[in-house]
Amino acid sequence: MKVLVTGGAGFLGSHLCDRLLAEGHDVVGMDNLLTGNLRNIAHLEKEPRFRFVQHNVTRYIQWDGSLDAVLHFASPASPIDYLELPIQTLKVGSLGSHNALGLALATKARFLLASTSEVYGDPQVHPQPETYWGNVNPIGPRGVYDEAKRFAEAITMAYHRAHAVDTRIVRIFNTYGERMRPRDGRVVPALIGQALAGEPMTVFGDGSQTRSFCYVSDLIDGIYRLLLSSETDPVNVGNPAELTVLEFARTIQKLTGTRSEIVFKPLPVDDPKVRQPDITRAKTILGWEPKVPLEEGLLRTIEYFRELMAAK
Repeated sequence: MKVLVTGGAGFLGSHLCDRLLAEGHDVVGMDNLLTGNLRNIAHLEKEPRFRFVQHNVTRYIQWDGSLDAVLHFASPASPIDYLELPIQTLKVGSLGSHNALGLALATKARFLLASTSEVYGDPQVHPQPETYWGNVNPIGPRGVYDEAKRFAEAITMAYHRAHAVDTRIVRIFNTYGERMRPRDGRVVPALIGQALAGEPMTVFGDGSQTRSFCYVSDLIDGIYRLLLSSETDPVNVGNPAELTVLEFARTIQKLTGTRSEIVFKPLPVDDPKVRQPDITRAKTILGWEPKVPLEEGLLRTIEYFRELMAAK
């Protein structure tokens, strides 16, 4: 296949480009480098089946030639990013999704949307199945990301129904691994970065809120399986192994050997109290479930951050 990945220089987008290339496809990575980084795709510079295009997908995507698939991964994806870039976040979820879908329609390509567990908001159903409509505050500070993704899902289904575009929607739960930015505000890089620097490790609230962490290679495998499937309704992809943020912080303390102490700060507005995917559909439809144990994935991620910090 010939595949376009928007957000191709980002954390997930770059890993997705790697997987697509490994499967024998030709790949174009598109990114405006607002939160992406060329370092993530530097190893692909001499790969003949890969091409990078710097472009903001909220503007019309000029394209000559064929495409078999468009995978829309462009978006700020961490609280720090979308609180600093609220308009850009809303635009890439709305205008960016519209432009990417328009390109898929014009080239008769399959379209896959990177959605998020944030569409469930601060959930009142636990764990979260795809049938749950969510509990989102549309005017809260986090709403710019949550509602951008909810709109992106809606316009994806509209193009599927009105224009017969062959669409896929993956709802991504907390993912971690190499190529995350050290200080992007998400819990994994924040805690690892603080631990390695010997700084106090910040836990918000009392740390009893839960998350379910999926290693990046597992997530990418689920996404690739969804792309090749015939499933058009949303599918959760994430690791259902739930633990509290405080437990997670203590695990990082142990694995890094840090002397950093854990400090507590007030819980941000609308921060979800629980987060755990129901992956019944992913298991049934895709034959997928995560394989990498948390400590194994964390050790790989810690080593990546250690090397990154040593190189500065």
